[in-house]
Amino acid sequence: MVKTLWIIVLGLMPSLLSLWLLRRREAQMQARFRRALDFTPRVRMQRSEPTPPHSDRYYLEGVGYLIGDISCRYNARSGYIRCAVNPEGPCEGCRYYEQRELL
Repeated sequence: MVKTLWIIVLGLMPSLLSLWLLRRREAQMQARFRRALDFTPRVRMQRSEPTPPHSDRYYLEGVGYLIGDISCRYNARSGYIRCAVNPEGPCEGCRYYEQRELL
């Protein structure tokens, strides 16, 4: 009976040792990350407007603020870029404008 228990204990030792080392290493990494965060300067993120105030920005209920012509096929439906082919430039007179097919 003692021999059987000794074999089971010896068989489980590598797994238990590996688990213990893994937990210890994770704790060390967490402490290292915390120390790194403590020493980094706290820079306040300045939230800027996604587009200039004179842009074609509007609010769509349930979606949020959008810019550009929503009827265009290439419109990104975003408050930061207008479309994939002309992200910054005005929608008026855009040569890539295509009317989107509505379902």
